[in-house]
Amino acid sequence: MIRVRPTRGTDIDRLEAVERSAATLFRTLPDLAWIADDHVAGPEAHARAVAQGLSWVAVDAEDQPVGFLIAAEADADLHILELSVSAEHQGRGAGRALMAAARHAAEARAKQALTLTAFSTVPWNAPFYARQGYAALTFAETPAYLRETLAAEAARGLTDRAAMRLTL
Repeated sequence: MIRVRPTRGTDIDRLEAVERSAATLFRTLPDLAWIADDHVAGPEAHARAVAQGLSWVAVDAEDQPVGFLIAAEADADLHILELSVSAEHQGRGAGRALMAAARHAAEARAKQALTLTAFSTVPWNAPFYARQGYAALTFAETPAYLRETLAAEAARGLTDRAAMRLTL
């Protein structure tokens, strides 16, 4: 059974391995295989999210992280920066449980919405979020901070990206 709890500082060293494992799925997509070897969020991003109370881990029976979600406050929204679940634990509900934890936090902080960016045509990406109730935004609906995020992602070679929102 997967349990979600706030990330502890002692978890941070384990999260790179989770993210690298999750990224191996991109090896099945020739145009995106390079992502499996790309940079990861890094300990600074995780430490910042932990300090802000915006980081959660999905843990196994031994209380070891098998997935994580980090977020940041952006305008009146809570923006999901990264969701990763290790390859061997995907499809077991960890991602959904982490998304539920982020939603709970957004509601507790009286945020208007949860936002994220995702690959539009990668089967396990935008479609996963759409099943959680997130809707793709048109350019006119996309807030400035998400436009900046999309531009920065495009500069890194991440194309076919969509901004998505779950209104609370």
